[in-house]
Formats: sequence, structure tokens, C-alpha cells
Amino acid sequence: MLMQRWKWIITGGVQGVGFRPFVYKAALHAQVTGQVSNTPQGVLIEVQGLSEQLCAFEETFASTLPPLARIVTWEREITDPRPGEESFQILKSTGGHGHQVLISPDVATCKDCIADMSDPADRRHRYAFTNCTNCGPRYTITRSIPYDRSSTSMACFPLCPECLEEYENPLDRRFHAQPNACPVCGPRLWLTDKHGALLGENDEAVCRTVELLLAGGLVAMKGLGGFHLVCDARNQEAVHELRTRKNRKDKPLAVMVKDLDAARKLCVLTEAEEKLLARMERPIVLTLARKDAGLAPGLSPDTEFLGIMLPYTPLHHVLFEELHKLAHQPAALVMTSGNLSSDPICLGNREALRRLGTIADHFLLHNRDILIRCDDSVLRVVDGQPQFIRRARGFTPAPIDLAQDGPTVLGVGPLLKNTLCLTKGRQAFVSQHIGDLEHLEAYGFFREICAHLTDILHVEPKAVVHDLHPDFLSTGFARESGLPCLPLQHHYAHIHAVLAENRHLGPAIGLALDGTGLGDDGTLWGGEALLVNTAKLEHRRLARFSQVMLPGGDGATREPWRLARAYLHALGIGEPQDRQWPWLAEHSGADKVVAQMLARRLNSPLSSSCGRLFDAVAAMLGLCQRISYEGQAAIKLEAIQDKDEKGVYTCPIIEYDDIIELHTLELFAQAHAQWSEGACPSKISRRFHLGLIDGLTRLCVGLSEKSSCSTVALSGGVMQNLTLACGLPSALAQSGLTVLTHQSLPPNDACISLGQAAYGTLVLQP
Repeated sequence: MLMQRWKWIITGGVQGVGFRPFVYKAALHAQVTGQVSNTPQGVLIEVQGLSEQLCAFEETFASTLPPLARIVTWEREITDPRPGEESFQILKSTGGHGHQVLISPDVATCKDCIADMSDPADRRHRYAFTNCTNCGPRYTITRSIPYDRSSTSMACFPLCPECLEEYENPLDRRFHAQPNACPVCGPRLWLTDKHGALLGENDEAVCRTVELLLAGGLVAMKGLGGFHLVCDARNQEAVHELRTRKNRKDKPLAVMVKDLDAARKLCVLTEAEEKLLARMERPIVLTLARKDAGLAPGLSPDTEFLGIMLPYTPLHHVLFEELHKLAHQPAALVMTSGNLSSDPICLGNREALRRLGTIADHFLLHNRDILIRCDDSVLRVVDGQPQFIRRARGFTPAPIDLAQDGPTVLGVGPLLKNTLCLTKGRQAFVSQHIGDLEHLEAYGFFREICAHLTDILHVEPKAVVHDLHPDFLSTGFARESGLPCLPLQHHYAHIHAVLAENRHLGPAIGLALDGTGLGDDGTLWGGEALLVNTAKLEHRRLARFSQVMLPGGDGATREPWRLARAYLHALGIGEPQDRQWPWLAEHSGADKVVAQMLARRLNSPLSSSCGRLFDAVAAMLGLCQRISYEGQAAIKLEAIQDKDEKGVYTCPIIEYDDIIELHTLELFAQAHAQWSEGACPSKISRRFHLGLIDGLTRLCVGLSEKSSCSTVALSGGVMQNLTLACGLPSALAQSGLTVLTHQSLPPNDACISLGQAAYGTLVLQP
């Protein structure tokens, strides 16, 4: 019987996930010889043995991959046997340019490590930095590829003899676990006051922290991808103080609890939500809050949904174990981003003490450096499937697979909810949530991530794609990059993003429903039906919402009462009386100025925005006159709906010579008429939502018939409205249309960079 040698190159998420020891064990089981190593091309496996041995190895290999492994390509070839080979070996990693290896995202603590920490006889009992090849930090501590300890922030912690033995033993689950550590050789914890005075170390620091939290204190805690600001979620005074100091008046605060049992006591969980909470990424999940849960009332004041998450680091588990001993009821902690509003999350100890000293009373610190800022991911369940609100920790930098290969392109994203995207071959790497590029601190973070992703992926972009708006910092960055620049209108980028996620090539009707983005006609778009053909690179605006002036431009976005006033003006309704419109009473002086702006068309750009329509209805119903965070008015409008109401407002479709208009002004007119007659706001809200869904469905059916295109792609921040996210795809599908929605990214502006980069690869196709 002849000896054979098979050779594989495996690419994907195959480093830092226990892949080589997995191969080693499979080789021992099949009794074959050979070698495995990390190379720039991927994991290289060479296996030698008899035919049945090789088949047994391949069967084991294919059926029992490590839990964190993600194979993208698997290429096998037959090579010449090596005489005299007697064993299977794991070789050292080799670096090099142009690697095909994916970086693993950070992963929640596994059950085995939790068991180690819970065992008083284990040397890692209550150790806050316990990990193995199946869990722990990855992306946030990685400086470069290959993923070896020397290229992570663990390089400064030499392994003790016991940890080194685990690290070098292929049969140990901590073999080549780069963050491997123990209390003897690894990172340590300490607690200080806001001035840096030491109050306790390691386990004592955890115990003191718990005492402070239960006493109503505010603690800044260093985590996996940055700092959290933490307080007792049951303490109303502590929550109020946190909001005041952080300048976060109304925006919801996320809550962490010990386990699923504790989560069930706070929220009404579906099976899909429980699975999402327990995933290894451990995201924040928006769930329906129980009214009798005993939480502080100010956690999520505008909606019945609460963002909740489970522990994902060893420190979290130790913290909740201690809380369980002292608290009289299941503990719940507010865990919100460690930053001032609009700033990036804090990264280092000195930075946190400087920037968060006006918010936190105490600081729980450690000395494992965080190299990459990464906020918590936020998701919700829509019709049984996850929908991203924010994509960051646990998911980035996992790539999005594209429909075809292409050159490397950089998409620099929009102004708000910025991300950036780099393509490499058939994959697109979208960064973690960066934030709003309205401040230099956020722009500095943007530049950090752009440099890091370019370096760690070993790519050089051939072009950069940016928004049409000339004043965005991302646009300025693109123009100063020295690369060929390709402009792409904001809403076309939205549709390119959802098409790229679904690997759709060819024509599609895109509904882009969001706030505002500069259109190619100089007006502000936001309620658009677009034809996008990725095969022919055709872009055409087919229809829009009614155009209404925005008095004061961005000022109207911040003060929705101005939008209600603008809609009334567009309807030809004259000077208001306070008794008619009580919501204008507190703005009587400013309203005179706004009325003049509308009459003279001064600083009042035209907009077809869907988001501004929601704002106007919410303001008219007296729900929200000024917003303290983006989308607040629309969230309040959705929250008050009477779900039993069956009435539907009519939304006419008007055809002009050059464009079709969904007459959304009529939606507002009906809402106003019924409000003036004393109708219940909850019924008006429901009729408005259902009327918009009906109008959009009829619009898409008509456009489909005109264009002979039956595929509809949905994108834009308005698609985070749960009523639309559930109702619109269903209505379109029932009308015989094929519906594409976002699966891997949020529908909001965080997807823009992917759309830009995907468009760029199409433009540069040979």
C-alpha cells in the first residue's frame, strides 16, 4: 500500500482560535504524520499516511471544527511523500505581506473558564483575566498579524512556568492562547478614587467596587474594548446622577445582569432574544421591559424596550458573583460607554482619569493595554431574526462576503454613525462603530482605525469613495489621502450596502428612508425610491416623498416643532393660535422668526426626508419639541401606538413628468385633521404608521411594473422603526416582490461605508 501526502491551505478565521491544536489532535487520532503552521497565506497543513488514514483525518477535520473557526477557502493538493517522517508537528508562525488570515473578534468567556474561576481549588479562582483558545480578547489586543503573543498587548507579561507549560502543550485548551495568564504572571486589578489614590487590589478591589455600587456610587470600569460607566440600575438617584454628569438626558442606558434567569425577571424574552443574548458575542439586546422589574424608572424613558446584556469578561463574572452575595435581589448594573456624549470611548487608564473624572467617583483599572477601542454591539430581534443597531465588539472585524472579487477600495463613511470599510478580494471589512464625526476626538479615532485596518489587513487601497457633502470630515480625509476619489450620493450608498450584503448583482429598486443626506440635485433627500443596477452602474431616482422646507436647516432637526410648523405652512394653514396649537405656546417668540423664514424661504432647504416626517408628526402631537438624541421624536411616536387600531391613512401617489411623488404631506394633513378633532394620539400614530407602509408598498408595486424589476432593497435609519421593519418587508413580499434587507450591518448610516466601498470595487472592475 502506497504512502500519500496531502497538503491544504486554509484561509479565514483560523488563527487565535485553537486551530493548530485541533489539527494536531485530529492527526493523532488518524495516526498520520506531517505538520501544521500559520503562514501569510493561511494555515498550512501537510498530512502523510495511507489513503484510509488520510480520509479519516479529513472526515474528522471537516466535522469537528473549533467553535471560533471560520473557514473561507479550503484548497487541497497532493504532493510528494517525505521519507522517514515519524511524527506530526506544530511549526512556528511565519509573517509576511499580503496574508489571507482573518482576525478573530473578541469572544465572551467560555463555560470551561467560568468553571475554573468558580473552583476554589483552581489557581485561577476568581481571576479576572482568565481565558483560553475558545474565548477572551482578540481584536482589541492585537497589534499585527500573525496573531502571536509578541504582537499583542500581552507581550509585556512573561508566562510563568505553569502557564508556559499550558501554552506549549498541543493537548491543552490553552495551547497558544495568546492572552493566557494567571494571578502569578498576568495582569492585575486595582481600585482608585478619582484622584488616583489606591483603595484596593485584585479581589479586594472587586469587593470594594461592589460595596460602592450598592451604596449608589458611580464607577468607571476598564473592560475589553474600553471603559464602562457603571452604577446600580435599581438606584434611581444613582441613575439620575449618571445621566446628569454624563450629559445624557434621555437616551437609553444598557443594563447588565448575571444570567438569563436574571434577564427573564427584568424583560419579557422570546426564544430568539434569549439565543441572541447568550451568543458568544454577548451583544446588548433590545427587549420588552417588565413594568414590575424594580429598576430605576429613568433607564429607557422614551420606549418600552430595554437594552440588556450578559457578562462577557471574567471581571464581569467575578463582579456579579460578589454582587450575588451582598444584594437582596438579582443585581442589575447600568453599563454605558465610558465617554462624554459624542466622544470616543476611553481606552487607557490615564485617559480615563482625565476625561471621566467629572463623572465617576471611583475607577476600577487594570494593566492589560487595550490597543483598539471597541464599543458594545447592539441588536434587536425583528421577525425572529437579529437586526443590528450598532455593530462593534464581538462582530468586528469579521468580514462581509461580497459577490465577486475586486481591487482594494476604502469607503470613509458619512458624518453620523460613522464606520469605514476596506475591501480585500471578495471580502469587505467594516470597522466597529466610530461615532459622529462632528468633533476632533471622533475624527482622531477615525484616523486611528483607518491606519490600523490598513496595516493589519496588509492592503493598499486603489481608490477612496466618499459622500457628496463637501464639509464632512470624512470627505476631507478622502480628498487629502492622495488616492483617486470617487464621490457617491448618500442614499445610493445605502442601497449599494444592502445589495452588497445580499451579494445581489443586477438591478434593484431601493427604498432609502432616513434623516437627511445631500442629494445630487442640491436638495436634502431622505425618502427616496432609487433604481440601482450594479451590473451597469446605473443610478436613477424614481420617486420621492413630498418636499417640505426645513426652517433653520440642522436647527429643524434638533427642534421638531419647526418641522411641524413647516408642514402646516406647506398645507397652506395660516398663522397659528396658541389655543389651536398648544405645542407652539412655549415657542411663540421663535415661531415668528420661523414663520418669516418659511414665508421668505430663508435658510430653509427643501427636503424629502422620511425621518423629518416622523419628527413633524411627533411634534404636532405634542410628544417631542426638542430632541436630546438622534431619533428621539420618532421613537416616542412609535411607542405610543395603539396596536389594536385598524384604521389606515391614505397616502396618494402623484406622477409628474420627471419623477413620482409619494404624497406624504397628505399623511401629515390627515394626522393634523384628526388631532384637531380631538382624536387620541395613539390612534393617530398607528394610522400614520400603517398608512406609510401601505403607501410605500403601492409605490414599489407600481415602480416594479414600470421598471420590470421585482427586487426591492430596504435601507436607512427609519428601518430601525420596529413597525416598519416588521410590516414593510411583509407587505412587499405579499405583493409578490423579492425583498432584501440588512443582515450583517445596521440599516442606519453605519452601513454607508460598505456601500461606498462595494461601489468602488464595481467602478474599478477591469
